[in-house]
Amino acid sequence: MSTHQQIPGLEKTASRLVMGVDNQTTPEQWDVLDDYLERGGNVFDNAYVYGGGKCETNFGAWMQVRGVRDQIVLLGKGAHTPYCTPEGLSSQLTESLERLQTDGVDIYIMHRDNMDVPVGEFVDVLNAHRNAGKLKIFGGSNWSLERVKAANAYAAANGLQGFSVVSNQFSLARMVNAVWAGCLSASDLEFRTWLKETQTVLMPWSSQSRGFFVIADPKDRSNEELVRCWYSDDNFARLERARELAAAKGVTPIQIALAYVLAQPFPTFPLIGPRSTSETASSWSALELQLTAAEVDWLNLES
Repeated sequence: MSTHQQIPGLEKTASRLVMGVDNQTTPEQWDVLDDYLERGGNVFDNAYVYGGGKCETNFGAWMQVRGVRDQIVLLGKGAHTPYCTPEGLSSQLTESLERLQTDGVDIYIMHRDNMDVPVGEFVDVLNAHRNAGKLKIFGGSNWSLERVKAANAYAAANGLQGFSVVSNQFSLARMVNAVWAGCLSASDLEFRTWLKETQTVLMPWSSQSRGFFVIADPKDRSNEELVRCWYSDDNFARLERARELAAAKGVTPIQIALAYVLAQPFPTFPLIGPRSTSETASSWSALELQLTAAEVDWLNLES
């Protein structure tokens, strides 16, 4: 499996695994960023709300000290509820760029949607920032398929750039209940079919189901979030199949689960959130796995 792939609208090829920096707030954690970069990773996921701004500030410092801005693909997110408005987007983007110590990001993703705002207003402001050089391509996280289609229809009708990426939850285990309020998945058949037909880039969060394939046990209900968001008969059936396939291939179930996301018939760039270099190494090894279409369907209980 290729470790890098082109994302339309960007000059640099992007690593298939995206480093989430939602937990790194101090220079003592820079070893995880360094290790990922040394492995060939070059896409870093930042957001205005991460760590109350500390994550962006810390990452900006790392990026400046290492002198790597030109070699990485910088992803920023903003306009999180309750500031999910064109004005809130603009204000947060400006502050994010200051924290990151850069003039612009490569990819900008709206962290949430606001159904009270017409999609055209968001498309207009994103295009304005693109024209000003503050971003290159953009998209939405936790947007419904209907709203994404509407945004792209508005863009096409008005000669503007539409959504190039979607960043909804997606994993082998289906999200039973939202991890956080306002979160949406792209795992259902309709969304997956649209992604395949349009070849839209998906940059999924919780791509490894937040530990489900490592620690889930139907008899253990001590982890309330894991139980609420991921426990279902279907997901435990997927876990059993992942274990079976992992044993046959000599890998771990969590690596099978990540390989499933990477093997979709549309471009995927899963977000990972390692807390240590060993966790990065575990995720990175999934790039060496090549699942067939039949294996993907079997894992997802579709054959």
